[in-house]
Amino acid sequence: MGTAGINILLITLCFASGNALTMERVDTAGNANVTSYCRIAKPCNVDGFNDWFRVDKDCVKYFNTRLNFSEAEFSCRKKAPGGHLVSLHNKNANDDLLCIVQKLNPKNLRIWLGGYSFFQSGKFLWTDGSYWDYQIWTPGEPNNIFTSIEECVEMNWKHIGMWNDASCTVQKNYFCAFKRKRNFDE
Repeated sequence: MGTAGINILLITLCFASGNALTMERVDTAGNANVTSYCRIAKPCNVDGFNDWFRVDKDCVKYFNTRLNFSEAEFSCRKKAPGGHLVSLHNKNANDDLLCIVQKLNPKNLRIWLGGYSFFQSGKFLWTDGSYWDYQIWTPGEPNNIFTSIEECVEMNWKHIGMWNDASCTVQKNYFCAFKRKRNFDE
């Protein structure tokens, strides 16, 4: 899929999704070392999705298949009802996702998240339309917020467990997610 296809996806997602916040950089000098204690998330417990994990209010699955951002998003839409690239809304969910990828593919931690820049406006959105209420950027990132070069969000680029803005055309592994219908927290 070329740049035009990615832009069409982003336009579609922007007008079909929810809220966005103005982008702010986060100083994470006191970030925790997640690798020192990493517990794998529990199974999803949804019929037909037992190989997916529970992370926050979602069922998530890691795909060790390198796709560009748009291809990964469309793949997620086919994998599960209401499926999208994963959105993260708190530190625990971010840490859980990191633990899963560390367990399943420790040699290649870089993954697509479902975040993307809104027409270089300084606003980021999630492909699932959920509210942008959490972020944990690598220091100095996002650095191409006002260009079309890096419009999509990846995890584990330079600092493990932190985010980076990256070119949407680069192929990376990814996590799909869908909302659980009921609360399985035990």
